[in-house]
Amino acid sequence: MEIVRNNFALKVLAVALAVVGWAYFRVAGNPLVATPQFQQLSIPISAVNLPLGYVARYLDHEAVVTVAAKRGEPAVKPEEIKAVLDLSSRGAGVYNVPVQLVAPDVAVQSLSPASVTLTVERIEERAFPVGVHYVGSQAGGIVVSYAAVGPDTATVRAASSVLAQVASVRADVEMVNQPKTVDEMVRPVAVDASGSEVAGLSVTPNLVRVEVHFAAGTPPK
Repeated sequence: MEIVRNNFALKVLAVALAVVGWAYFRVAGNPLVATPQFQQLSIPISAVNLPLGYVARYLDHEAVVTVAAKRGEPAVKPEEIKAVLDLSSRGAGVYNVPVQLVAPDVAVQSLSPASVTLTVERIEERAFPVGVHYVGSQAGGIVVSYAAVGPDTATVRAASSVLAQVASVRADVEMVNQPKTVDEMVRPVAVDASGSEVAGLSVTPNLVRVEVHFAAGTPPK
């Protein structure tokens, strides 16, 4: 008994440490109770519940999500998680909207960005006359004696800020170096004041018929 009483506290501590060490290695080697594995995913950000007749414009189109899953469980697939911007009842204006995750039963560790600054704009449309635009150098002695476009107007549909950039709609036709009649379907292009095509809009119809008669003659001075 005297042997047991000697350094009794130290002996109890040694036994406790041994039990804790044994339990740790048992748990660490058990895939059912092992520590979580972290997984980083890139998820597209989409706007939902946008009122009819409006469009949302924003720069952040991807969210980086870090999730935790236990060892032995299947990895989370990117398509199982959705990152959405709820734009219910949002009229035209600038907003900072939180990114909401629709995900399975996983622990989300981090989300970037947590919110997105966006602009909600009304979709508008406007009719423009379709003009013929000649591409290339005009050959000597070749003139345009007749040109027609059908239909001769096109409707441009876009967000208000994009539509404001459109100066005209044109149909491009290559110049020729000899008398010739060109009769072809051409895609009408919406351009700005500098003649550059404006992106992010729709033009209706998507094709127009262009008829041009190139004849021999002297170009006007």
